[in-house]
Amino acid sequence: MVYKHSVYKIFLVSISLTILIYIFGLFPSLVQKYYSAGFYPYISSGLRFLSSIFPFAIGDIVYALIIGFVVYRIIRFFKKRKSLKREHRIIIPLQVLNFCLILYIIFKLVWGLNYSRTSVSEALGIGSEKYSVKELLLLGEYFVKKTNDLKLKQTGIPAYSIKDLEINSAKAYHFMERRNSLFRYKNPCLKSVLSPYLVSKAGIEGYYAPLTGEANMNMALPDFVKPYVSCHEIAHQIGISYEDEANLLGYLTASNSPDVSYQYSANYEMLRYILFE
Repeated sequence: MVYKHSVYKIFLVSISLTILIYIFGLFPSLVQKYYSAGFYPYISSGLRFLSSIFPFAIGDIVYALIIGFVVYRIIRFFKKRKSLKREHRIIIPLQVLNFCLILYIIFKLVWGLNYSRTSVSEALGIGSEKYSVKELLLLGEYFVKKTNDLKLKQTGIPAYSIKDLEINSAKAYHFMERRNSLFRYKNPCLKSVLSPYLVSKAGIEGYYAPLTGEANMNMALPDFVKPYVSCHEIAHQIGISYEDEANLLGYLTASNSPDVSYQYSANYEMLRYILFE
């Protein structure tokens, strides 16, 4: 009976917090002030500090454990389903819902509320006007020339280690922070994914692990694209959730780096995006 009441209590608390978080997310200016520029920098910096203690991607392990736990509970349920009592028809669905709600709350608090912040274009003071096909072609021509010019300036392609990328990308962000505090980045934490082979098969260049604050890199990528990808993933770390906005910050950071290889990587990737467009 006590266990049954605890399940109900957890549900009531979880659903109440979920509703409050949802309502809070409806006000981008408040999210920006109190979460993205207030609470989030501390929680993300703390997560990166803790995660950087480990030389491997603990986020991959955490997600594997969560998936394993879910699979275990499903198997256990089907094994015991015939012996379940009537009251379990309510308790078990509530347990599942509680688990999902708690994950949702944690995700929102450690990173997910950034989806509700004000736009990056507003923070950078740039417009977001629509473009024509002609303008896109002109932009493509610009990036073809820019990328080729930068290629001629390169004396070679560095064989980056994950530590090289972490140090150089952090320096690039610190350089941009002088222009805009949006680029502030403390306690760098860039990791190589545990299985580059599987990630490559899925066509993934990198990803952010919100529960651990790690930016994860696919180190099987060609060396010349790694600088931009690392800057893109770091953009997620500092609270830029949408992919297009992380692309923008990654490009601005890498292209303004004193390192020519970073500049080339950023302009090459932008050219790719334009061609795909």
